[in-house]
Amino acid sequence: MKTVYNDFTRPSQELLAGYREILAEYSPSCLVVDARHRAGAIGGLRPVRREHRVVGAAFTVDLHIDDLVDCMPVLRYAQPGDLIILACHGAMRTAMWGALMTTICQKAEIVAGIVDGAVRDVDEIYDLDFPLWYRGTVPRASPTQVHSRTEPVRVNVPVVIDSEVVEPGDIVVADVNGVAVVPATSAADVLVRAHEQMEKEVVVRKRISSGASVADLVAEFGHL
Repeated sequence: MKTVYNDFTRPSQELLAGYREILAEYSPSCLVVDARHRAGAIGGLRPVRREHRVVGAAFTVDLHIDDLVDCMPVLRYAQPGDLIILACHGAMRTAMWGALMTTICQKAEIVAGIVDGAVRDVDEIYDLDFPLWYRGTVPRASPTQVHSRTEPVRVNVPVVIDSEVVEPGDIVVADVNGVAVVPATSAADVLVRAHEQMEKEVVVRKRISSGASVADLVAEFGHL
């Protein structure tokens, strides 16, 4: 596998701000997936802190499952506001993220990390209050201590996690429910629909609180 370093076009700050408004509601990732008609959902990843909910531009890193390397050097390509996604293809025998990676990301103003594989130092990452989603944990550090290599790695290429394709520059919304991915090409339209879904759910909750029956809700809103 060849080493690849690509740049990408990041979403506008205005668009990201629109998605951040959704974070104030319950289950923002669910609102976004509903707005995409159930597309873009990545499950099975747990947050270090369940209260964390974030929005960011996907900065993707593809690591070969049979030859994992230390990906810390790729951080020099990231920018403030990026959300780093490590596609480790579910590899669980080596931790590809830890407390040092977290501290560097905080200094670089990275909004969050998503690791489709194992991490370590979860207790310290919890205290650092950095938003991180991960597949599992293992005490074993990255392979740098064994072979001192940081290549090959593919930066800002399409990656696949839980059968969902994530392109660099896609908008990512993550919370305790999981991760929602929005293609950059449709992000503006999805944002409109997500706000509509958010407003609908506010009304539905009020109807339920005022005593509306299931039949009433179905008649007014259709499928809930």
